Amino acid sequence: MNTKILLNLLVVFALVQGAVAQEINWLTIEEAIALQKNEPRKIIMDVYTNWCGPCKLLDKNTFHNPDVVDYINKNYYAVKFNGEGNSNVTYKENTFANPNYDPAKANRRNSAHEFTRYLRVSAYPTMVFFDEEANFIAPISGYLKPQQIELYLKLFKSDKYKEMTSQEQFNEYYKSFKATFKE
Repeated sequence: MNTKILLNLLVVFALVQGAVAQEINWLTIEEAIALQKNEPRKIIMDVYTNWCGPCKLLDKNTFHNPDVVDYINKNYYAVKFNGEGNSNVTYKENTFANPNYDPAKANRRNSAHEFTRYLRVSAYPTMVFFDEEANFIAPISGYLKPQQIELYLKLFKSDKYKEMTSQEQFNEYYKSFKATFKE
């Protein structure tokens, strides 16, 4: 094969791989909080479980959408947290564990992690939002398509949620929101 053709094919392959390999920069909550000290950003935490079908769809369809990836990586620190996992988590000088975790149930329903309960997560998937000082803002439960999560990403990033004191105000924001992320 001609060397020029081979080099061109390698360049094209590398570009395609780069486009496909675009990922959210997932961190632990401790890493995200440490980064906030030098560059304040809000945090989005994906609370998932290994057995959760909608969690897998959220990861595949939403968290791999180029618009979502780009927006989150530029504006948030992203945390992925197994809501029924066995890791220890330190948050606000408290350590959370999962004392009832059963390794035999690693890929099916297990005990909820103490941090999951602390964050008031009652369904999977849930996206938990934190402010620039790692203070809890809100949990948003359920599978969200890219344009649906865009609404919350922009609501919390802009601090508009602070102005909303009623469900009616949120409903008004929801109705007037113009999504720009592609499906």
